[in-house]
Amino acid sequence: MNDPQLTTFAAPDGRAAALAKRPAPACAPGIVNALTIDVEDYFQVSAFAPYIARTDWDARECRVERNVTRILDLLDEREARATFFTLGWIAERYPQLVREIVARGHELASHGYGHERASDLTETAFLDDIQRAKVILEDLGGVEVKGYRAPSFSIGTGNLWAFDCLARAGYRYSSSIYPIAHDHYGMPDSPRFAYRVNERLLEIPVTTLRLLGRNFPSSGGGYFRLLPYALSRWMLQQVNANDQEAAIFYFHPWEIDAGQPRIEGIDLKTRFRHYVNIPRMEARLRTLLADFRWGRMDDIFLGRTTAPAALPQGAAAPVVL
Repeated sequence: MNDPQLTTFAAPDGRAAALAKRPAPACAPGIVNALTIDVEDYFQVSAFAPYIARTDWDARECRVERNVTRILDLLDEREARATFFTLGWIAERYPQLVREIVARGHELASHGYGHERASDLTETAFLDDIQRAKVILEDLGGVEVKGYRAPSFSIGTGNLWAFDCLARAGYRYSSSIYPIAHDHYGMPDSPRFAYRVNERLLEIPVTTLRLLGRNFPSSGGGYFRLLPYALSRWMLQQVNANDQEAAIFYFHPWEIDAGQPRIEGIDLKTRFRHYVNIPRMEARLRTLLADFRWGRMDDIFLGRTTAPAALPQGAAAPVVL
């Protein structure tokens, strides 16, 4: 998890609790939200990069297979569908898991090959990474891979060339921008909802709630584990009812795994952000699945006309993909 604002958002001044107690508007009828899972293992989290060398990954206990299987079972219980943004590194080692995701009716999408932040790569290296991942996933899954999510939402104003690379590689959409102010990533001036970034590619930012003149993260991750569930539900309901838009929720398989190995020697802030409320996560997911309707990114966003509230300067007008 890479959420430096985690504790800031939950400041102990009573605002979060007060918001959670506000009456929530009824969810807009007919809206299906997008459930997304970033398929990576606990030792591949960007916050652990200073502590775990890539060369040590193969020596670590892998738990992603059992965790993804558990998530698939949870989704089956609620007859929900989701998009699995999957690392090529994981797919190579667990090909049957990739096939199982597809067989159970979910969308197979790309998280790149080796969980390297797009902002840390050259244009050539990034293109190689996303092409490599797409080929691996399509060969194993037997389906077109249409979507991509950058590790740690690492596409922003400093590397917008990444969108051209994604289009060249044959992707149809990206979900790589977080429209918030953040010290590690974020593009607060981005539209909050789906918009075209070039003739062939749609960007679908993860969900934020506009409140008090700023965007608040309301799309899962560590915030979902830290904040009261009632507040997370209220924020998603606001987006559905007031913005009349589908929300995008994301989490990781390791977030439901209370038994994952503990990484030694990490600083206290990193330890808190990664492990906070993990034992409660599965129960919260069950409630979330019951409280909203959930579907795949491609089913929800591809083939519809996008109509963002505002477009970046020079962006194309909404079209149907």
